[in-house]
Amino acid sequence: MGIVSRMIRPHEFKDLSVADPKAWDRSLWNLAGSQSISGENVTETTAMTYAAVWNAVELISSTISALPLNLMQGQGKMDRIADDNKLHDVLHRQWNPYMTAKRGRETQIAHVLTWGNGYAEIVRNGYGEVVQLWPIAPDRVTPRMENGALVYDVNMGGQPTLTLPREKILHIIGPSYDGVIGYSRIAVGRKSHGLGMAMETFGALYFGKGTHPSAVITHPNQLKDTKAFRDAVSAVYAGLGSSHQLMVLEDGMKIEKIGIPPEDSQFLESRQFQIQEVARWFNVPPHKLKDLTRSSFNNIESEDASFLRDRILPDLIDLEQSYDMQLLTDSERNKSGRGRLYCKHNVKGLLRADTAARTSFYQAMLDRGVFSINEVRDLEDMDPIKGGDIHLIPMNMTTLENAGKPQESTPAPVVKELPAPAKKQGEGEQANEDMV
Repeated sequence: MGIVSRMIRPHEFKDLSVADPKAWDRSLWNLAGSQSISGENVTETTAMTYAAVWNAVELISSTISALPLNLMQGQGKMDRIADDNKLHDVLHRQWNPYMTAKRGRETQIAHVLTWGNGYAEIVRNGYGEVVQLWPIAPDRVTPRMENGALVYDVNMGGQPTLTLPREKILHIIGPSYDGVIGYSRIAVGRKSHGLGMAMETFGALYFGKGTHPSAVITHPNQLKDTKAFRDAVSAVYAGLGSSHQLMVLEDGMKIEKIGIPPEDSQFLESRQFQIQEVARWFNVPPHKLKDLTRSSFNNIESEDASFLRDRILPDLIDLEQSYDMQLLTDSERNKSGRGRLYCKHNVKGLLRADTAARTSFYQAMLDRGVFSINEVRDLEDMDPIKGGDIHLIPMNMTTLENAGKPQESTPAPVVKELPAPAKKQGEGEQANEDMV
């Protein structure tokens, strides 16, 4: 067995049989490994109960899956959408009879963001065409090498393990140390996520105990039954619903509050900082996770552009290359001429929610003659109009060949002299008389 095989088979070192469900529950393999220093049990499942992690995963996965994904055909010039290919229907409309393409892609991307790996079974028809994709939970799949080939062991829940070849699995991976299995972003950032989850637990317990720190009640004499007195006081005054009630003390008893108030321990500031920590782990601007403390009208637009450039665009390229490599055959990818197939996201879908940006884009395309009026109307789901197929350009534009050349002088128009008006009879003689 090779080195890579041992590296990507974590369960073979566990003292559990494959049939044991605990062997597939990674949170139970090593309790010390899933428990963070803060004391929280941080796994890919429990981390999703943390609001900032949930928001980051939902934001990225829904943004990418909302973009139209098309199967294109051509060589980069005047390409067309290969909507007559069954794979295009799977990627663009429907993954399987029970799942839309958007929902299937969103599920797989969410798996990549948390587990570091997203798996889906590829179903082909008798002609070798991809007709369905079925997502598989990452905690049920274990990649390994067998006879020099990559295969995937799938836990079937009590049934014998199913081994699928590389050609039957669509595997999308995140950042990886070997290119075969991706890092779990939750496992790598367990300390950061655990701290944020611990703060949520502390806040819940604090407010659940009545929004007040602990207190000490002193009695000048000795109580006969301390436990009964404590239980009686707790039954009346403890709990969120009992806060701010009037407490009656007898026999010279005194009460003294102890503990550190949340404002003194900078509880709220610490929770705010943990949102920024999650934003770093998922490479998103903090305002995308609803942290607007450092956002303004001046910088939020640039941060949105940074989110698309630094977070979404690299993911789109990775997904497109993975789809091309795993869902298309060698002949389909390498066909010469106009027959080559490839997958491509339509990033114009990002403009659908921004009317101002969409209007500016259309105006620029119309001014340069790239779009016609009817093409813009089609993108806006409007009917074409008569004469709207003409491409227009400004009249003061010229070609590169003519740029810098002196303009040919236009000959001045010939102006014909108008005939002098006819003189009335007697006007000449009167003028002569005046001169004399």
